[in-house]
Amino acid sequence: MFFEPPSAQEESTRPPKPGLPAWHAPPAEEMGAVMVSGLMLARTPNVVIAVPTIQAFSTGCLINADIVTRRHTLSPDDFQALQLSVYPHMVTGVSAGRSLPDNLLRFGVRFADGSKATTVGQKLDRTGLPQDPPPGPRLSWLFGGMSMRSGDDGAGNPVIPLWLWPLPPPETFELAVEWPAGGVELSIVELDGAAIVSAARRSAPYWPD
Repeated sequence: MFFEPPSAQEESTRPPKPGLPAWHAPPAEEMGAVMVSGLMLARTPNVVIAVPTIQAFSTGCLINADIVTRRHTLSPDDFQALQLSVYPHMVTGVSAGRSLPDNLLRFGVRFADGSKATTVGQKLDRTGLPQDPPPGPRLSWLFGGMSMRSGDDGAGNPVIPLWLWPLPPPETFELAVEWPAGGVELSIVELDGAAIVSAARRSAPYWPD
């Protein structure tokens, strides 16, 4: 045999992969309670950003963002560049002390007390994440992939869940988005923190005790 499986000793010496900390992702043992929001954050000739649903868990909530793009009047190269800039690891020039690049898609939340969290500067490398929770609030990208839709072959529809940790205060707070390359100026909508906290109480465990 040319290709052989690794030995049992080699397997046993591999360090176990650390699990994602609670502050970085939803709990694996919960279903979450889905709220229909139907919010439209932004619409331009080439981009629509919407939040059709929010999924509340005991430790935080997923803000499910649809990023819908179409070529429309863009050249093929410009449209490809727009689609790639949905993903922050494809965007260069993000560093301290410099203006944010126009092709960086960014989200953020701001609470009534002025505290806020944004996706700017977030590390996408999940290795080495501290298990101890950092100061909240935190807003993390959780890339879910591409949603398949019928219709125009020149359209794209990435679904980007945003994990907000911990649960927001039970009051109205702001969700913001900005994406200059997509023609999206700073856009802010209000979310009902009380409704999210209430929904979190209905988040059912997969394995009840």
